[in-house]
Amino acid sequence: MSHKDSNYLLKDLQPSQFYISQAKLSNIQAWFRKDDLSNFEPLPVKVLDGIPILTDGHTRAVVAILAGLESVPLVYEEDELDWNLYRYCVEQCNQKGIHSPYDLVDRVISAYEYEEKWIGWCEQIPSKIQQNQK
Repeated sequence: MSHKDSNYLLKDLQPSQFYISQAKLSNIQAWFRKDDLSNFEPLPVKVLDGIPILTDGHTRAVVAILAGLESVPLVYEEDELDWNLYRYCVEQCNQKGIHSPYDLVDRVISAYEYEEKWIGWCEQIPSKIQQNQK
């Protein structure tokens, strides 16, 4: 995968989160044009343990899917993120049956629920990872 293109389709990407905020979805849908992706910031992907993981841009991926696209611009994740955290998130996604951004289409929730269910869950991750390592 070069800097701004890839052989991956949206269906090939493993999400690292399990909810989409309706407010964020609506904001992106307001500017998104499937026939003009010039304003579309490429989705960051990291191949982790042989699997292409979406590290961000889950909402943009869902908007693209809802618009009928099968692929969008992707870019390698260059930042050194906490990959153990991402492994844990992917493991939790798999347990919830989330294996591609298509699985997030039915997991759009209100901004309030998103804050409570996703952001609240994320804030507890460090202690959960620590418990798993014991």
